[in-house]
Amino acid sequence: MGHSAPLRRRGGLPSSGERRVEQTMTDPLSQDLYRLTHDPVDIAGITQHVRGSADGAIVIFDGFVRNHSHNRETLYLDYEAYEPMAVTKMEQIGIELHAKFPIHRVAIVHRLGRLQIGETSVLIAVSSQHRPAAFDACRYAIDILKRTVPIWKKEYFVDGAVWADGELPPVRSGRQETAKPPATPDADSAS
Repeated sequence: MGHSAPLRRRGGLPSSGERRVEQTMTDPLSQDLYRLTHDPVDIAGITQHVRGSADGAIVIFDGFVRNHSHNRETLYLDYEAYEPMAVTKMEQIGIELHAKFPIHRVAIVHRLGRLQIGETSVLIAVSSQHRPAAFDACRYAIDILKRTVPIWKKEYFVDGAVWADGELPPVRSGRQETAKPPATPDADSAS
């Protein structure tokens, strides 16, 4: 991944699913990274991206697909998002982090589409001079992301599927039941 600029569309603008906060060169927010992707998350590249020579700590939250939910075996997950709003909300989280914690850089990356067991669904990386700020900011970021970013998770099981967050698995009645998406988004598969 490195420090290369995001891929640009014809008009020179980043796609709706990827934006770096581009401000002045002296602004610490200019190195933050906010991305939605259908590709596997490059954990090492993102970690390197947030690392700075003045930093003494990087804290990473790696939320990945587990093999069970609601006492049922999970086959895979599908993530959907309202992409323009999701990236904007992720950027707002980054701005809040810089206002609340003495941190250097932030990266928030979320996968969309079908994810298999063990694949990273969300990665948050925060760098700072000292570890307490990085730990606190990372925890704050995932908690706010789960509550505010319009990303939805559908869990698939052997006997059916449900939209996650606030729904119980269907009662087995001899026929497969389906569920509708919840009113509130859930942005993480690892609780």
